[in-house]
Amino acid sequence: MADLSEMKSTAADQTGLALTVYNNDLALVRDTRKLRLPKGMSRLAFADVSARMRPETARLYGDLQVLEQNFDFDLLSPRKLLEKYVGRDIGLVRVHPQTGEEKYERATLLSVAENQVVFRFGNRIETGGPNTPWRFVFDDVPANLRDRPTLTMLVSNPDEAERQLELAYLTQGLSWEADYVATLAEDKMDLTAWVTLHNTSGATYREARLQLLAGDVNQVREPKLERADRAVMMAAPSAPMEREELFEYHLYTLARPTTIADQQTKQVLLLQAEGAPVQREYRVDAGGSYGAFRADKQELNAQVYLRFKNERPALGEPLPAGVMRFYQRDRAGATQFIGEQRIEHTPEGRELELQVGNAFDITATRRQTGFRKLYGEERESSWEVEVFNAKAEPVQVQVLAHFPGEWKVIEENLHHELQSASTARWTVGVPAKGKTVLSYKVWMR
Repeated sequence: MADLSEMKSTAADQTGLALTVYNNDLALVRDTRKLRLPKGMSRLAFADVSARMRPETARLYGDLQVLEQNFDFDLLSPRKLLEKYVGRDIGLVRVHPQTGEEKYERATLLSVAENQVVFRFGNRIETGGPNTPWRFVFDDVPANLRDRPTLTMLVSNPDEAERQLELAYLTQGLSWEADYVATLAEDKMDLTAWVTLHNTSGATYREARLQLLAGDVNQVREPKLERADRAVMMAAPSAPMEREELFEYHLYTLARPTTIADQQTKQVLLLQAEGAPVQREYRVDAGGSYGAFRADKQELNAQVYLRFKNERPALGEPLPAGVMRFYQRDRAGATQFIGEQRIEHTPEGRELELQVGNAFDITATRRQTGFRKLYGEERESSWEVEVFNAKAEPVQVQVLAHFPGEWKVIEENLHHELQSASTARWTVGVPAKGKTVLSYKVWMR
């Protein structure tokens, strides 16, 4: 079988290309090509595939049988050529530094290491580095050294005919996430969602049918490579992508073919919404209670949260995981960035609470006003939280406190609610340019 002819196929033979890209550095490639192969056994070199292909997942569909396959990702370069020629004879051309005269010799390449080469010329050994005045002459390109990533297959073809063959495989180096731009205006926001695609797979996918799967598909984990720097490309605005439910996931399909170049970040419009209701909430986390008296004061920042519900009429579409960035216009009408937060996959009807930063004009001071031990593990602890508001309008501030084990608020000047089994929440109204003091005593065991 060593003398079997090799039939090479490149991207020029493609009649169709489809990509399904997942969130977690994974994509399914379906590459369809029209080829004419000889009858019987032959070698098919399927070039222009992803350099980060998982070859164990590759399957060729068509009216022939695949008997063997090899993934050749050792790509042609001067260094690789030298490495493949270790132990073989090679031609060297020396150039005289004064006259420019060229002299050709043959030598055996003994070693290539640390930018140095070692040659045997008859009875002598010579070494050289990057600045040595030699030019190497190779007799041929080794069979397993390719100019581009290639899957080679030993195939058995029942008859000579032109066939449509589809190579399907999984690859790393392709992933996507959602990026959201939310522009605030009073108690409303306009939301634009973009799909951000990253391609570090070592291949360019031209005029591909693009589908994106939102959801966490289980994989056997392998070490991840760091992402290289990429060019950024914004796709032309178009209608939002079509969505369908697939198994327990959501599948988005772009209505037109698109090209995703290697080492490129590409953005495609996913959805748009206008006038979605949003609420601003100020929150002070007053921390937990301690097993002893604490004399010092704690200065606290008020965190700013934005709350909205993913429901119709403004929203109501599943929101894939990604980063939501918030903007607001200033008095001159210029858009200013005010914060960002990552969201997980968010189904319809779910409420989101996103922290976007700390409030400059709302602060708080917390101090312990009393502590005593009771029977066994029981104890009482008293606290004051003084909330300050430097704004020109009154605000409502949510103050949270956390307690371990069993607990009960036994005294308070404002009524609390249960945030969770271990957290109490007080809604504190603070006047403009003023302050309000929250005081409470808690029993714990």
